[in-house]
Amino acid sequence: MRTLVVSDLHLGGRTGVDVLRHEGVARERLLAALDGVDRLVLLGDLLELRHGPARDALAAAAPALQAMGEALDPATEVVVVPGNHDHALLAPWLDRTDKPLGLETRVKPTTASPIAAKVAGWLGKDRTSMAYPGVWLRDDVFATHGHVQDVHGTIPTFERLAAGAMQRIAGKVPEGPCTIEDYERVLAPIYAWIHSAAQRAQEGKRAAGAGGASRAYELLMGDGHKPIRARAIAAAFPLGIRGLSLLVGPLSSDLSGDALRRNALGALGEAIDRLGVRSSHVVSGHSHRAGPLPADDPHEWRTPHGVHLHNTGCWVYEGALLSGGDPASPYWPGHAVVVEDEGPPRLERLLGDVELEALRPARSAPHPPEPDRG
Repeated sequence: MRTLVVSDLHLGGRTGVDVLRHEGVARERLLAALDGVDRLVLLGDLLELRHGPARDALAAAAPALQAMGEALDPATEVVVVPGNHDHALLAPWLDRTDKPLGLETRVKPTTASPIAAKVAGWLGKDRTSMAYPGVWLRDDVFATHGHVQDVHGTIPTFERLAAGAMQRIAGKVPEGPCTIEDYERVLAPIYAWIHSAAQRAQEGKRAAGAGGASRAYELLMGDGHKPIRARAIAAAFPLGIRGLSLLVGPLSSDLSGDALRRNALGALGEAIDRLGVRSSHVVSGHSHRAGPLPADDPHEWRTPHGVHLHNTGCWVYEGALLSGGDPASPYWPGHAVVVEDEGPPRLERLLGDVELEALRPARSAPHPPEPDRG
């Protein structure tokens, strides 16, 4: 069986940086990659449901989802694993179920939510299922979006700060073995608030809770040519982080590329260990940082318990991280992971030879999207 895993498409956002939204080389490459696939796994953040009402996101995402459904062989299975930006795909069902989820629970889209049913209608309602918090691709390969890592990270993203605050209210995730319900107790209320705010967002504006971590990253890291105000903020940033650490747990003011990568890998490793994931390989998304790439240290991509980590990257134009226009960037859009019957998961670059200008949003948005730094 040949499985193609893609994540973080963020279809339907108000910033227009989802590179698959419009017809063009990005969509053509993904559709071509679907040829011969026995199973397509959409590993979280398929939709961008945080910018505005779900109806708007669905309307914008429809052409790409319909094209994917039409390109797939009728016998191809489709599995949608909700992430943090599209948690609402499954949230209504999660709120009413009283059965333990384990590491993989399958739900029919029509049972999951009206949003999920709509998505399945475009992808193929009879072949599409929802899986949460992950899906076993083989006995030794587990796939999950990876947003549970936000509980353990040290990069001060909106969700890391919110998770730290929620743990003061709802109690910490257990140190020892725990369940996905322990993480949902902390994270689901955050997602519910953001989703509610998005349904009431003003026309043309991103909702409260959509966040702005990438703007902070661009300001603090930038290109070295910072105005006086930006330099002052950068100088004060570590002091603010130390203060926040007293309230929500350990945080780091280091936003370098190395720090972002190590934070995501370390936090994910901590989460899958606590959840009791016993596999040789774990495939995730969420951080938007594809890997491991040839230049990466393989030891960083292996947890202390010997699990090999793989990240699917993203399909969005991360302006703050692509200013150099280098296709070798780990944040370059268009990565996917292929899992066959044998061998380790294999990372593929579907847009590695595409010029940056061809991926740039058709119209510039006032604010870039928030990348999930993990």
